[in-house]
Amino acid sequence: MKPYSGDVALADELERASLLAAAHAAPGDVVSGVIAAEPTPDDRVYVCSFDDADGRRSWLAIGEDGAPVTARASVRAAVSIAALCEVAEDAAGGGDVDALIAALAEIREREAPSGIEDAEEAARALRSVLGKPPHVASPQRLDEVGVATRRLERELDTAASSPFTAALRSAQDAVNELQREIEAGYRLELT
Repeated sequence: MKPYSGDVALADELERASLLAAAHAAPGDVVSGVIAAEPTPDDRVYVCSFDDADGRRSWLAIGEDGAPVTARASVRAAVSIAALCEVAEDAAGGGDVDALIAALAEIREREAPSGIEDAEEAARALRSVLGKPPHVASPQRLDEVGVATRRLERELDTAASSPFTAALRSAQDAVNELQREIEAGYRLELT
């Protein structure tokens, strides 16, 4: 993830993207969400959702330069990495890292099994990687979450298969469906 120019916080970038997207809103439409994605280094895209007065959703991606993105491949790449990062963050550590850390501490106090401290450290490291939202969805972020999660899984059970990997594999159909939904409801013609 690249540093934010002029120390602008990601929340400010998301607000700017929301305002830029709002210029493409029809009367009664509201920008209901903005996700920052960086499918490749230095290629920031903001995927924006709009809700109309009847609750219908449509989409528009805004480039870092403020222009709407109309290249289908660019929209697909941004949506794909955003969705995969969301799945990864939701699946990491079983979905509730803080509860896992508390459970590990309780087990350490009650039973003191060998290696529990390593598992606790891996869980804390994962919590640090997850941080507080918002985040820029990127392959680097996906890798960081994956490495920290896999480390934790190995500390918990070296022989077990990875629930995290299984979650990411099973998410591919949902990612494809989201891409189709966004393309079908895209506010501009995709090329």
